[in-house]
Amino acid sequence: MASTDSGVHRLAYRALWVLTLINLLNYLDRYVVTAIIPDLKAPPFALSGSQVGFLQTAFMLLYMLTAPLFGALGDRGSRTRPIAVGVFLWSLATALSGLARSYTQLLAGRAAVGIGEAAYVAIAPALLSDLFPASRRGRVLSVLNMAIPVGSALGYVVGGLVSQRYGWRAVFFVAGIPGILLAALVLALPDPPRGAQDAGASHNVALLARARAAAWQAARVYWSLLQRPRYLLIVLGYAAYTFALGGLAFWMPYFLEQVRGIAHAAATTGFGGIVVVTGFVGTFLGGWLGDYCLRFSRQAYLWMSGWTTLLAVPCAIVALTAVQPGLFYPAIIAAELLLFMSTGPINAAIINVVSPLERASAVALSMFMIHLLGDAPSPTLIGWLADASSLASAVLMVPLAVAVSGALWLLSARVNARSSAATAGTSLA
Repeated sequence: MASTDSGVHRLAYRALWVLTLINLLNYLDRYVVTAIIPDLKAPPFALSGSQVGFLQTAFMLLYMLTAPLFGALGDRGSRTRPIAVGVFLWSLATALSGLARSYTQLLAGRAAVGIGEAAYVAIAPALLSDLFPASRRGRVLSVLNMAIPVGSALGYVVGGLVSQRYGWRAVFFVAGIPGILLAALVLALPDPPRGAQDAGASHNVALLARARAAAWQAARVYWSLLQRPRYLLIVLGYAAYTFALGGLAFWMPYFLEQVRGIAHAAATTGFGGIVVVTGFVGTFLGGWLGDYCLRFSRQAYLWMSGWTTLLAVPCAIVALTAVQPGLFYPAIIAAELLLFMSTGPINAAIINVVSPLERASAVALSMFMIHLLGDAPSPTLIGWLADASSLASAVLMVPLAVAVSGALWLLSARVNARSSAATAGTSLA
């Protein structure tokens, strides 16, 4: 039995590292276009600013719209096959973008990337939740999400270096080809039964058989999730959090350059370096702290995320209002560090608040909502307010959104605690 457990343990960690590496490529691919904007605006394409911007919008639209479909598939059949197909599809679309001869072809390639990435992001957290016990999910999902800041920064770095030396088309080849190879590794990963790490695993198997027979009811699952305050409050807080981080990531380098007078190169590389370090350290620290606090409260992920996010509010205000680099740079570091601490625990909270048979659907719906209400509108809204007043005042929406996020997560912790207490009381009665 011990050797069997050891083998399962090794397979679980193999899956974690493969999926984390894929997540790194996921975010590298998302941000690699940003590094070649000057090339796309130059002949022969000579794209306008709105055309360049719509490359990201097209990706995000297809990403949001197809996530619920893959979430339903991930709850009813194989999880490794849809992930492998998604990784292969987005990587192939990225590589083929390097062969584009028109804006339409490039736009189609970026939109297809959104479809492929939706398959991976919707299903991977649910798969990992059945490979590791609940007491480790905060750390496991934090490791998965540490790839976000690292991959995002690599998108800028790899895109810039490769385009300067080999041209912008080579950027897409470098970003896409590794994913095609990784897709094959996904097929060799384990796919345990739903709820394998939760109580009542045998009962979950019976429920899965019924869920497969009623696959047409997937829409009812999403409607049911939207009617659950325990789930909805977490996701709405996550949307406010994504609104803040998305707006900050888009506008902060330009803010440092235009409002604080930092040189362009120093603003972009400096902020990128801050994101990498604080993202890596904060995400790991938050996952470890969330799992540790589970010893004291079943709602530890939400309590910890709520308080650390509220602590980030004054740091964000100082970062956006102080005029001396000796003040705003440390404040940016502190705010980013505190914000990234919530990434793993909040994803674990979403996983834990629903049935093992709904996890991929729950993640997919949360993806749809946090992007629809979060980082899809925030850059545009901040830009609109900057045009109407000033960028210095427009970016103050960020700490406001951070405060809303922390408050919603603390409220969610109270609601979940009361619900758990009521359930326990009913079972005792």
